[in-house]
Amino acid sequence: MIQDPVTSKIITIAHQVHAELGHGFNEKIFENSLAIALTEDGFKVSQQHPIDVHFRGHLVGEFFADILVDDTLILELKALTALAPEHHAQLINYIKAANLQTGLLLNFGAPKLQVKRAYHPNLPSRSDT
Repeated sequence: MIQDPVTSKIITIAHQVHAELGHGFNEKIFENSLAIALTEDGFKVSQQHPIDVHFRGHLVGEFFADILVDDTLILELKALTALAPEHHAQLINYIKAANLQTGLLLNFGAPKLQVKRAYHPNLPSRSDT
């Protein structure tokens, strides 16, 4: 899987947040902390960013991305003991609905940060490396 410098930097920052806080807090604590750390590192961050979902040209709903970074990358955060396949599927649907290339699923609830990348199945992946 292709790794680009932006996602690699975000993952590094997420590891720092996890190391600093540990794994016992709820998702919102990690979301707020990660948003602060990303902003301090120069990223443009939007928390609980609304994204419309369309079906056959009709608006059918809306979801809120935990964190949208630089208007190009969705971060879906969890604070669970383990990730399940449906969490990854959820992120793929989010990046498709937002028409973005890439998303990161970050689970802060496990003793070690869990990270999964997701790519839009109909858009080419970034190859910035």
